[in-house]
Amino acid sequence: MKNFRESILTLITETSANLPSDVRCAISRAIDQEDPASQAGLAMSTISVNIDMAVDNISPICQDTGMPTFFIHTPRGVDQLQMKKEIEEAIAEASRSGKLRPNAVDAFTGKNSGNNLGDHFPVIHFEPWEKSEIEVKLILKGGGCENKNIQYSLPMEIPGLGSASRDLEGVRKCLLHAVYQAQGQGCSPGFIGVGIGGDRTSGFELAKKQLFRRIDDHNPDSELDLLEQDILRKANTMEIGPMGFGGKTTLLGCKIGKSHRVPASFYVSVAYNCWAYRRLGVLLDAETGSIVHWQYRDSDEIKRMARGEGIPLTGREVVLQAPVTEEQIRSLKVGDMVLINGEMHTGRDAFHHYIMHHDLPEHLDTNGGVLFHCGPVVLKNADGSYRVTAAGPTTSSREEPYQADVIKKLGLRAIIGKGGMGPKTLKGLQDHGAVYLNAIGGAAQYYARCIEKVTGVDFLEEMGVPEAMWHLQVNAFPAIVTMDSHGNSLHSRIDEESLSRLGKFATESH
Repeated sequence: MKNFRESILTLITETSANLPSDVRCAISRAIDQEDPASQAGLAMSTISVNIDMAVDNISPICQDTGMPTFFIHTPRGVDQLQMKKEIEEAIAEASRSGKLRPNAVDAFTGKNSGNNLGDHFPVIHFEPWEKSEIEVKLILKGGGCENKNIQYSLPMEIPGLGSASRDLEGVRKCLLHAVYQAQGQGCSPGFIGVGIGGDRTSGFELAKKQLFRRIDDHNPDSELDLLEQDILRKANTMEIGPMGFGGKTTLLGCKIGKSHRVPASFYVSVAYNCWAYRRLGVLLDAETGSIVHWQYRDSDEIKRMARGEGIPLTGREVVLQAPVTEEQIRSLKVGDMVLINGEMHTGRDAFHHYIMHHDLPEHLDTNGGVLFHCGPVVLKNADGSYRVTAAGPTTSSREEPYQADVIKKLGLRAIIGKGGMGPKTLKGLQDHGAVYLNAIGGAAQYYARCIEKVTGVDFLEEMGVPEAMWHLQVNAFPAIVTMDSHGNSLHSRIDEESLSRLGKFATESH
């Protein structure tokens, strides 16, 4: 199959940069649901602009390209070992060219392989079938939404919903809670794939396989079909909304599969996927490896998604020039839109852990600084400098144990991320005069254009590209204040309100 490797590279590139037709339609409907002037409307507008930019730039829609996962059907006589080797070669090439962010790190040391290859990385599932073609399906599911996957073992008590038994009603409670617990951390509006039954491992595999169903299909099991529709309808009444800002659209799709189980176990496994629902498939000629058909591509596909400017400038934005003063920060309140100019630093999981036990290099001064929870896609230029090709926010909640201490130690004034943070950070913002700014999750192209240059990098060798501390010069970088220095948190309010709405489903009869 002389063209197999090139076909896989094309599939990876397209999956990373170009959303499938059914996802585009679902997002378009979500845009219609929101008030364009609301925070939810601004989020959806930014998402639509970002989708177009990714196609134009042939770059990742979201900087987090996850753990590439392939589901492959092969006819008799196909050399699967050779296919695996060529898939790995295509993965390495896509990593070098910036179509994938290097995400494969050693489980204990955190050492990044740099090419998305490692132990059981990428994930490749082979299954035989009777057809003559090869089918290859790929999903790129970022870590933020992957972390919102959840598994329930019935019977159990479901927060906000009470007792859930081993029946359809118990499953319903699990799925509504699964949507609630994702909040904005999973980059809503999102999609869920569900596996009922199996064991702990096969349940999650079944759930992830449901994400390969088309959004507009109908479950052949009439009972599950009604459940899918019911979950979709009820989830959107919780008004978690885009990015967890509040709004009409929280869930865009629910797909459920079931499998037999052993008597002792009743698992409900939920695979949550963000709005950047990157999955495509191809049929390949088994002799040549050439692409003969694309899946999830419709002839009447919405080619251009943008309906506005993303976050349009109104003149009411607060401009923050880094380094930022405490007086400026104390004047901000939840809901304010800010534009950041000047120096910005990235810092994620490895950085926060490191800085709790070590000092920064002497050449760095972060007083009054801005820290961006981001693992960018960065390419090296011929002259040795770097350029950022994708740079959206990562989920901030992982840094909750450290953030208040890091703000104090480094003299930071602003933290940028997505999904909000908890009470320890909120108190730290009050105590030290800082704010939390929510950027639009997944909008990696939209934010990359705000980065004028990379001025330096620290810890690259030790931590790898996503976890290194990149120093960026930014211009008019937009974000929304969602946690201020006065003890106010939009995230806490939306969580409380959606939990109250969730509780109303506990007593409904079906």
